[in-house]
This record gives sequence, structure tokens and C-alpha cells, in this order.
Amino acid sequence: MLKEFKQFLFRGNVVDLAVGVVIGAAFSSIVAALVADLLTPFIAAIAKVPDFSNLFFTISGSKFMYGHFVNALISFVLVAASVFFFVVKPMNALIARYRKEPNIDPTTKKCKECLSDIPLDAKRCSHCAQICA
Repeated sequence: MLKEFKQFLFRGNVVDLAVGVVIGAAFSSIVAALVADLLTPFIAAIAKVPDFSNLFFTISGSKFMYGHFVNALISFVLVAASVFFFVVKPMNALIARYRKEPNIDPTTKKCKECLSDIPLDAKRCSHCAQICA
């Protein structure tokens, strides 16, 4: 049983997952700092309201603190936008740049009669015996 547990721990995907969680935790602090220190003050300068947490309304003596929800919603949107524009888009562009497929000349053509693939130099289709020009 201990041997199986050791195999489980040192399996590649478990170690990769552990590394991903640690890197994700470290990266989340960077994104949180970007949102809290740069993007939120910029939005507050435009909206002239630095914090919405004091907004509330009262119904029958119950206090509804909708401002905290607004803060959380704005924070979520800013974090999602930050990750998309500063991580996802550049990574997609980088991957697309290195994944260019080479231009390979075709070695086959389609038979006009049966639509099967045949070599370019073939005079007759091997599937339907049609003469290929």
C-alpha cells in the first residue's frame, strides 16, 4: 500500500498539479496587487468614488449592504480583465507564433468520381478505376 501511495505521489500529473497550485497562488498575489494598486484607483479617479462598501439601503429595519457586492463585482471584473489581457492574450499570441505549420505540398488529389484520395501521379483511381486527368 505504501508503494502504491509513493507511485501516486510521484506520478507526473500530481507533481505538475502541485507546481501549478503553488505558481497559481503566487500569481494571484501579483494579479491582486495589480487590481488593488493600479486598476481600482484608476477606476476610482474616473468614478470619483474610491469605495462602494458604504452603500446600503434599508427595508423594514434590515440593512442591505449592496456596496460590498459592487466592490466584489468590480474587483472580479478587473481581475478577469487583467488575466485575460495581460496573460491569456500574450500567451495565445506567443503560442500562435511558434506553432506555424510549414507549407507542405500535397502528395494526393481527390478522385472526381468517388472523391477518394489518390497519388498525384496516378493515371487511374485505385478505388473506382476512373481515369484521372
